[in-house]
Amino acid sequence: MLRIMNYATPESLDEAYALLTKNKKNMILGGMIWLKMEDIQIPTAIDLSKLGLDQIEEEDAEFKIGAMVTLRQLETHESFNKATCHVFRDAVKDIVGVQLRNLATVGGSVYSRFSFSDVICSLLCLECDVQTHAHGRISLEEFISLPYEKDIVEYIYVKKTNLPSAFVSVRKSATDLSVLNASCTKYADHYRFCFGARPAIAKVYNCDLDHIDLDVYCADNMRGSKEYREKLVEGLTQKLLRKVESYVG
Repeated sequence: MLRIMNYATPESLDEAYALLTKNKKNMILGGMIWLKMEDIQIPTAIDLSKLGLDQIEEEDAEFKIGAMVTLRQLETHESFNKATCHVFRDAVKDIVGVQLRNLATVGGSVYSRFSFSDVICSLLCLECDVQTHAHGRISLEEFISLPYEKDIVEYIYVKKTNLPSAFVSVRKSATDLSVLNASCTKYADHYRFCFGARPAIAKVYNCDLDHIDLDVYCADNMRGSKEYREKLVEGLTQKLLRKVESYVG
């Protein structure tokens, strides 16, 4: 059972960060998709809903996405999807159902750094930065390599590169977690591939356009064996290339 002793709605990010770091067991509340399944007691639960972080702002060179934006908001944002070849939409459309995606937040998905995250895998192939209270603005690739610590994801930035990109995944059944997920963006001189749910967190692999040599580390878990995932890498790579090249053509 989840037990919350105190509930706070700070008026600023500085206040929220001070509350978060006051006690190592204090927590930020996002969509509470996974948190409500825990058997824990939270001294102070911190709600960021008063801080205006539920907006998607389109600027000349990039999209500024508040941490409290839901997966569904971003999934259905016409301009964002058009600028990114619908990569994010394709990544989240099979995550449980619309009701859950109306609750789950982009910031919570990024901060949690789950190894199976379709959200992280889709954003990694784009030119994406994360702004946190402690570290400022850094690349998503750098952020997911950091150790877990008390911090607040404030914004996600996605640049308007207008490059052909794609996302694919394999699931045992509809709405299940991915056995393997993958994304790709084609640049002028290379491909940027990302593979997640290996079952480790998504990782970036850069390849020359004329020589694709992917050495993707895979392992066993309850959803699939190392050997099965290695075969999936081959199949998903070809599927990504077909999708990306179809945008080029």
